[in-house]
Amino acid sequence: MKHPLPAQPAHICVLRLSALGDVCNLVPTVRALQRQWPTARITWIIGRAEHSLLAGLPGVEFVVYDKSTGLAGMRNIWRELRNTPFDVLLHMQQSIRASILSLGLKARVRLGYDRARAKDWQTWFTNRQLTPHPKAHVLESFMDFARELGVDDDRLEWGIPLPEAAREEARQILDGRPALVISPCASPRLRNFRNWSAEGYAAVIEHAWRRHGLTTFLTGGTSTQELEMCERIAAGVSEASPVNLLGRTSLKGLLALIDEARMVIAPDSGPVHMANAMNTPVLGLFATTNPERAAPWCWREHVVNRYPDAVATHLHKSPDEIVWGTRVRHEDAMSLITFEDVINRLDELLALTADHDKAAGSVRHDV
Repeated sequence: MKHPLPAQPAHICVLRLSALGDVCNLVPTVRALQRQWPTARITWIIGRAEHSLLAGLPGVEFVVYDKSTGLAGMRNIWRELRNTPFDVLLHMQQSIRASILSLGLKARVRLGYDRARAKDWQTWFTNRQLTPHPKAHVLESFMDFARELGVDDDRLEWGIPLPEAAREEARQILDGRPALVISPCASPRLRNFRNWSAEGYAAVIEHAWRRHGLTTFLTGGTSTQELEMCERIAAGVSEASPVNLLGRTSLKGLLALIDEARMVIAPDSGPVHMANAMNTPVLGLFATTNPERAAPWCWREHVVNRYPDAVATHLHKSPDEIVWGTRVRHEDAMSLITFEDVINRLDELLALTADHDKAAGSVRHDV
């Protein structure tokens, strides 16, 4: 028997710790909940870096969990919330860490993914599951939580706040230059294989400068992989050298930079979804992950999509023959993306958005 859902929840707990792109995709669900129940309290348990990106989101009480603190950090959250009963817990993080954390929260209803979408035994930690939604995009899967609660108005709205200090940080970096932001590397995890070639990026940077007058700003962290990638990119550019910003911006500053940029190019990673949230034209590069599941939602028709080719080449199947969400974990998969693929999409998208009018952070789209 299903646990009954609250008709008028007074206090909703959102449990989603990571990652940067995912929390950007989740914001429209929070907005939908707020439109449906303007007086409801919303407490979001979130990771430290993710909080620094979304801090100040109106109407949301954040509780920050630093995963480096392990069980001790969980106990701190349990103590902080020990006298806080929730009408419903939206268990939106499919990980054992998040599920263990959920055990110390007081909630009558614990809503999680349906069995087809659940991972890491999440259904063991929930007492109500979503209605199945085969082949859903990540953003749609988050919105399914609001729909399950009875929300009808599922328009997409972000409104991630940017403080003036972040805007000033971006202005000083740009110094009036029209910008192409490239974040060349996805998270440096084992067998990730989402990164395109340094040579390809270098050629795109030259093209963006010569044809469109865009200065490229390279963004990312300071891992060895990222530093080496950006050194190789810079070495391959003969003119219009890119500006290296690795590790030199705050997350809010990066978001402000993306907000001011003419375009963002990146593989399947946080920056494509940050750009999507700010309504900045974004060109996603996809071969190892399926863009139908993970592309930047508002710009998903403009991605470079070599995923079907990668599935055929390295898994010897078609996308219809594999489990939804399967990643092509092969180091050569992204090499299926050509320079021509990228510059053709870049030229098309820049032409399409030449008069792009973006009410930054407040744009609405239908899901």
